[in-house]
Amino acid sequence: MSLVSARDLSLAFGADVLFDGASFSIGPHDRAGLVGPNGTGKSSLLRILAGQVHADGGSLTFRRGARVGYLPQEVASMPEAPAVEAVLASVPGRDELESRLRATEAALASPGADDPLELSESLAELHDELAHFEERFGRHRAEQILAGLGFDERAMRASTRALSGGWRMRVALAGLLLQDPDLLLLDEPTNHLDVPTLAWFEDFLRSTRKALVLVSHDRLFLNRQVERILSLEPEGVRAWAGDYDAYRRQRAEEEELLVARARRQDARRAQLEAFIERFGAKNTKAAQARSKRKVLERMEAVEVREERETVLFRFPEAPRSGREVLRLEGVSKSYGPLSVYRNLDAQVLRGERVAVIGPNGAGKSTLLKLAAGELAPDAGRVRFGHGVVAGYYAQHHFERDEHAAPGAAARTFGTLDPERTVLETLWGVVPEKGEAYVRGVAGSFLFSGDAVDKPVGVLSGGERSRVALAKLLLRPTNLLLLDEPTNHLDIESSEALIDSLSGYGGTLVFVSHNRSFVDRLATAVWEVRNGGVAPFPGNLADWLYHQRATGPAPAAAAVATAGPAATGKGADRERRRAEAEARNARYRIEKPVRDRLADVEARISEWERTAAESTRALADPSLYEDFSRARPHLDARRRAEAELAPLYAEWEELSRELERLADGAGDTGPSGSLPPGRP
Repeated sequence: MSLVSARDLSLAFGADVLFDGASFSIGPHDRAGLVGPNGTGKSSLLRILAGQVHADGGSLTFRRGARVGYLPQEVASMPEAPAVEAVLASVPGRDELESRLRATEAALASPGADDPLELSESLAELHDELAHFEERFGRHRAEQILAGLGFDERAMRASTRALSGGWRMRVALAGLLLQDPDLLLLDEPTNHLDVPTLAWFEDFLRSTRKALVLVSHDRLFLNRQVERILSLEPEGVRAWAGDYDAYRRQRAEEEELLVARARRQDARRAQLEAFIERFGAKNTKAAQARSKRKVLERMEAVEVREERETVLFRFPEAPRSGREVLRLEGVSKSYGPLSVYRNLDAQVLRGERVAVIGPNGAGKSTLLKLAAGELAPDAGRVRFGHGVVAGYYAQHHFERDEHAAPGAAARTFGTLDPERTVLETLWGVVPEKGEAYVRGVAGSFLFSGDAVDKPVGVLSGGERSRVALAKLLLRPTNLLLLDEPTNHLDIESSEALIDSLSGYGGTLVFVSHNRSFVDRLATAVWEVRNGGVAPFPGNLADWLYHQRATGPAPAAAAVATAGPAATGKGADRERRRAEAEARNARYRIEKPVRDRLADVEARISEWERTAAESTRALADPSLYEDFSRARPHLDARRRAEAELAPLYAEWEELSRELERLADGAGDTGPSGSLPPGRP
């Protein structure tokens, strides 16, 4: 039985039709990813499921008693109370249960109570009910969830009014997880989660078997959480089995088949029309011509899927810089009593791709602002190397600095002026270029026609992000400082940005909560902690493996007050030695699997190329006039399909094995080798 069933849903805002006849169902244990470009209605559909928006038409049927929990991208309101109390208050039923308990106790204590025995039994039942309630939704459970989301004891008891927007979102998420609803609706839940918290959240979600509908621009996070995809396509809402990668593969295969069918049909239509035109007036062929005309009239057109516009990221060729790109010497920075950095020394070399990670509030964005010159250090200096041309993308494009005191004047970070139009903003970067060129760049970022005349201040978060990214691409740079560049982008745009940055020839220093972004781009990780940075070679997966091997990372605190930890040279040498041993042990264990995986991937690519070439060749209608010409292509495609089936199975097995080893679940022998019979 379905947990929720939607039939013929329709929703429009003026002339903008989001859904028209959308139908789907969600089972009690379904884990569905909801995907589609920005503006296609993902958040609106979640709000319909949550009961916050009513569809214009259609029906929505829930299983009796089903509880729904919804986390929007932004929290509109929250009770002003200590964080842990706000989480407890999110679970309905507590106040009513405690009120009944107090009333029963008062009735039992009053002189001349009616039937004291019955009241005593009711009181015992209420105490049992309250004990069960506390076990599932009590303070201990709430504090466990808050701790997992990065709150220390002090932060748990801080008023929600004093928390930043990101930490208030965590309180709302904690309340939702405590409620344990039958259907969990999450709209970009990782936007405000740092890396340590994200790892905990991933494990928490995977441990529950309740139904889930998830919107996320992080491909890796989405793949690890969902087993089904609901996609908002131009032809409507569609369901696909598997994760996001499986959806993209199935969608591409379907489009390829439709294109081939359309080509064959066009060729057949052309043949029929040519026959009718040539022989329609001849008595000897008139009957055949009429027959072919009927065939032509009955022929249903094959509709090729409509291609949506996508953002095009093309970074100019990066001019060559000196070997040292960025140096921070003795840098200190504080906000009032809050010390963020103290005597920080760090260096970035040409070609490095540094991911800056750490708890929220630790100073990741501050580090990028210091490097970009948007903030001046209290002590020390920041300098670029020879020939460095830097570009900076700010997380908050024209909002007040999160560390500024109340009432302080707003500062503009990221150089977006809310009063200027899109065209003026982009043209200001390259005033020597013509208007046609700038409009062309704006069009590649989906701003066309009158959209370029909109003031930046009225744009949505995603549109502002596209303007800021477009600015980066207008001028050649060899150092990019990126602070959460995928926020507000849909998953396809995020993946397009990752692909483009993979080929970028310059140096990157970036902050991102997007696991796919960090894993695919980082060559080094800087963990911000104790007023400094701890560098680590490799990407996020390497860093997480190291954390599991050497012990859990300390819980993130909402308010950072600690100064730098004093560590001796001996302890530092011991730490580096332990890290090197852990990396070497992991390398020895994983190398055979990685080597086999690389070999399988190469063979898959080769056979997929063969299959694609054969498919393209078979789309030529002229081949079928002489079957001997088509036969080699058919044989090649069959051979490729036969070879690919076991290769795909082997790839999945090796990927699971590698993931198992990365999660620390792999059994190793005394020498650190894989057990017999394993790759």
